[in-house]
Amino acid sequence: MASKVLGRALVTAKWLSEAVRAGRVGTSLRVLDASWYPPENRNARQEFKERHIPGASFFDIEECRDQSSPYSFMLPSESHFADYVGRLGVSNDTHVVVYDGDEVGTFYAPRAWWMFRAFGHKEVSVLNGGFKNWVREGHPVTAEVSQPTPAVFKAKLNTALLKTFEEMMQNVGSLRFQVVDSRPEGLFRGTELDQGLESGHIPGAMNIPFHSFLTETGHEKSIEEIQQIFREKNVDLSKPLTATCRKGVTACHIALAAYLCGKRDVAVYDGSWSEWSHRAPPRYKVSELKRNKA
Repeated sequence: MASKVLGRALVTAKWLSEAVRAGRVGTSLRVLDASWYPPENRNARQEFKERHIPGASFFDIEECRDQSSPYSFMLPSESHFADYVGRLGVSNDTHVVVYDGDEVGTFYAPRAWWMFRAFGHKEVSVLNGGFKNWVREGHPVTAEVSQPTPAVFKAKLNTALLKTFEEMMQNVGSLRFQVVDSRPEGLFRGTELDQGLESGHIPGAMNIPFHSFLTETGHEKSIEEIQQIFREKNVDLSKPLTATCRKGVTACHIALAAYLCGKRDVAVYDGSWSEWSHRAPPRYKVSELKRNKA
């Protein structure tokens, strides 16, 4: 079972390269570059124009979000998502492969992977190792921007894969589901500053920094290694689990890692710490820094 799940959630650069060379990128297979970087560091769209996987389209996470929300990257409406990915040539029958160009190997691609799944899409995969390893292994790149034929995509939000602020608040008292936070340890513990946000974590949450699931080269670790990581952190994959982070991005690495182990129902707290730090009462923000000051 696990190997079948692995085959769908991840594809290798070798597999995708063969698909590209065979001319299979089109109506039934779409490749999406879901890169995003702080504007002062890198320009994702410009880098895509200069160099990307042949046949790929740019999935702009800034456009495909709830732009009325004060929090970054919140899920858009069903109609917004359906219209956006339809213009990228994605139908409900399309196998979608997402990747990004982050230096760690994979950063934003799992967010796009989770978004497709949250809106009911079954066939979506992450390129294992990302664009960094695609280039390192010598696979083809191009500056030619293709114009996909628009398709019809029907989106249906699967609320089981999504947690709201209200549900997270209720869980602090009920502990109906486990919560795993994918941010770096210092931000989780509250000992490091977080770009203007007070740091800390949701009461009862456990910490597994997202990069724990990646090898030094930027590939996903083996299923056995991932299972061991969850065991060491006392995360029970047979029980309900919700992932959180700073803005709902690296939390999707938790969902992907669990999916590779056969657990397909991990929810993501979309607002994550960006929302929680603004809306939760002080007693619901656990911070070692606060305790030390007290």
